[in-house]
Amino acid sequence: MVLTPYVLPGEQVRVAVARERKDMLEATVEEVLTPSPQRVEAPCAHFGTCGGCHYQHAAYAYQVEQKASIVREVFARIGRIEIPGEIETITGNPWGYRNRIQLHIDGTKIGFREGGSHKLQPIEQCPIASPKLNECIRIIRGMLKNGRWPGFLRSLELFTNEKHVQVNVIETMAGRRVARQFFDWCESEIPGAITGPLEYEGFRVSHRSFFQVNRFLLKKLVAAAMGEATGELALELYAGVGLFSLPLTDRFARVVAVESSKSAVEDLVFNANRANKSVEHHRASADLFLETMQRKPQFVLADPPRAGLGAGVVRDLIRLQPGRIAVVSCDPSTLARDAKLLLAAGYAMERCQVIDLFPQTYHIETITHFVHGG
Repeated sequence: MVLTPYVLPGEQVRVAVARERKDMLEATVEEVLTPSPQRVEAPCAHFGTCGGCHYQHAAYAYQVEQKASIVREVFARIGRIEIPGEIETITGNPWGYRNRIQLHIDGTKIGFREGGSHKLQPIEQCPIASPKLNECIRIIRGMLKNGRWPGFLRSLELFTNEKHVQVNVIETMAGRRVARQFFDWCESEIPGAITGPLEYEGFRVSHRSFFQVNRFLLKKLVAAAMGEATGELALELYAGVGLFSLPLTDRFARVVAVESSKSAVEDLVFNANRANKSVEHHRASADLFLETMQRKPQFVLADPPRAGLGAGVVRDLIRLQPGRIAVVSCDPSTLARDAKLLLAAGYAMERCQVIDLFPQTYHIETITHFVHGG
């Protein structure tokens, strides 16, 4: 077996072996001899070196089609599950979509890591980052040449609503603290720079709180995850700052939100109070909370990390037997594992959707709705 990145199905290529393993070879493309009709010219000069993007060489419609095919194949291979009907795809603008990026710094160079390496790939701009983030990259590149820049700073995170940008220090040498004067300087040099919470479409988001990175698909994500669900009690697991919990209050008499992050819970409470929404919040892990829950919810919406729901959470969901479960997943393999358990317990898969939150990359986000047959 020869593993070669940046090759499309059906292409003939000339490769060079980069690494030999016991049962496979890893290779790099030297020349594309017969290109696929789906091959396009990557717009970024750093594509193939920078580790951020993986699919810029493929037409966007084809990228989305392949992601849906991968989901179907993973479900069949891991869960022995045949997804009913078509896998709907939900898309937005495939460029300039990211509202959050992490930038690595080495001397006067700033950029991203090379693929499979800690080596820095310097950049001047990023085509998947929003216009405001690209403005920040340009400004920070100039700031790096100033003697005021702390030489021990190794990485920054920028998060923006296109008017303001939250500046967070991620890594420094030996854990050294960055002085307040640095953030004051950022606020004077970068238009709209702030170091406190960012206001994002009605949600306060602190720097330790998770928030979705695709600025074009937030409303479509919320609408697709909620579907047509209504009733007395809705439970949201891994609730974050309330992206789903707040809209659920318009559909349900009672909404319970469970989140383990202290920062996110504080943001959720603030957001709910400001919007005059009644959300019952619990700072707890999903598995421990569910162990003590007795009342049956009509609807459960879960947006777990890459590890998925896990056997414990699925076990208690099966015990509670909600009529509907919606899972927003960033890993088809762990989703297939969890889905297999739900289907064995009497649930049916109503629909599975791919919502392409990460165009130009191999990351796959899905929304899957399960209904109980009883």
